[in-house]
Amino acid sequence: MTNIHVKYMISGPASSGPVSKLQESNSVYVRRQWMYKLMLALSMATLLFGLFWLGWIVFTLLVKGGSALTLALFTDITPPPGQAGGLLNAIAGSMAMVTVGTLIGTPVGILAGTYLAEYGQRGWLAPATRFLNDVLLSAPSIVVGLFIYAIYVYNVGHYSGWAGSFALAILVIPVVVRTTDSMLMLVPNGLREACFAIGCPKWRMIVMVSYRAARSGIMTGVLLAVARVSGETAPLLFTALSNQFMSWNMNGPLANLPVVIFQFAASPFKDWNTLAWAGATLITLAVLTLNIVARSMFRKQ
Repeated sequence: MTNIHVKYMISGPASSGPVSKLQESNSVYVRRQWMYKLMLALSMATLLFGLFWLGWIVFTLLVKGGSALTLALFTDITPPPGQAGGLLNAIAGSMAMVTVGTLIGTPVGILAGTYLAEYGQRGWLAPATRFLNDVLLSAPSIVVGLFIYAIYVYNVGHYSGWAGSFALAILVIPVVVRTTDSMLMLVPNGLREACFAIGCPKWRMIVMVSYRAARSGIMTGVLLAVARVSGETAPLLFTALSNQFMSWNMNGPLANLPVVIFQFAASPFKDWNTLAWAGATLITLAVLTLNIVARSMFRKQ
């Protein structure tokens, strides 16, 4: 105790050394706490700001179009001005084109994402493909519509549901590619090495191990892609156009919800305006539900 006391007294006054360091550390701690609280408050404010606009949009849609969400909306076709009707033909046309577009784009996206994650570790092709996929992912959808119009609609001479499906498929592909690539990259390499150690070929390892491990993430990407293309209007204006009647002919103009909403919202007829609000409410709730389901599936896994 005496030696310690002597060393402590020689080092200087009691308040000059250890206490000053303690005060300095306390000031740093307090500063960090204030910075943490400030950033947390800003994060919460931005979160509430975004939720406010989302809630306002959903509330406005429910107020404007909620009254038109009746059984007739799903059983009657789009009416002429001044008559009652529904959106059966538009709903059926949208479902048909989204389904075909998803069936076309999903296998292409999964296979491309598989190549990037499993075979593209070396060389320039995989980085270039990822870059081009990011460009396509952020490209305006109207450019995709013009592209399909130029290479398909112009050559066949008419609008069609097939053209609309091809445009939606191009929008599906980059979303699925990005999700598949990211999810497969998260699969531990130990699982791959264990398969190779027992003599499993690579294609079988991908199918039986990688796909199973990343199944929920890949399905999430597919659902998010469906949610994205369900509300696209610009590509369908140049490809599928619309149809006032009920039709399952994919080789001709096909009614769809986005284009019908666009046309009815700009019309001077109040009954058409009401149907436009109802269609906007329906498609918004469908997209919101798909997003929630996709996020819930991914979070559960």
